[in-house]
Amino acid sequence: MRVIGIDPGSRVCGYGVLEAQNGEIIHLASGCIVPKSTLPLNERLKVIYDGILKVIDRYSPEVMSIEDIFFAKNASSALKLGQARGVVILAGSNSGISVHEYAPTKVKLALTGRGRANKAEVQNMLSRLLGVTQWEKEDASDAVAIAFCHISISQIETKLGKEFVQTRRKRRRFTIDDLPS
Repeated sequence: MRVIGIDPGSRVCGYGVLEAQNGEIIHLASGCIVPKSTLPLNERLKVIYDGILKVIDRYSPEVMSIEDIFFAKNASSALKLGQARGVVILAGSNSGISVHEYAPTKVKLALTGRGRANKAEVQNMLSRLLGVTQWEKEDASDAVAIAFCHISISQIETKLGKEFVQTRRKRRRFTIDDLPS
């Protein structure tokens, strides 16, 4: 299985391509698409779209995994990020590959065992697992982490079944012991 991971952004869009073969995960490529900051947003989005299509054409992934949305403090930044995500998802869909979304905490959990790991811990684990010592930018390593997450989850689902992997939210149940005395 060949997977392209995407860390979307309107200023820097990271990508990473991994392949799972015979139980091994191989790093094929990673990098960033960086439109000129002087371009208006619509032109930056076109640069990102065209760049993702080039990566897809070059490496022919079967699956795209992308970072899921998260809540930002700045509404304008969140809208721009959403537009960049939309362009990337459109590029994947137009290329005929399936698109899967993963929350940042799920990606960190799949790699480090902790959903709140920092970027340095994620990069360190990726370097150990894939043998990549230098990353172009954090966005590239984040994209590789997203691809790695998809491969890991897919392998577990294949072995154990999809219903086993489904996450369940645990609701906090309050008891009489929680009330102050």
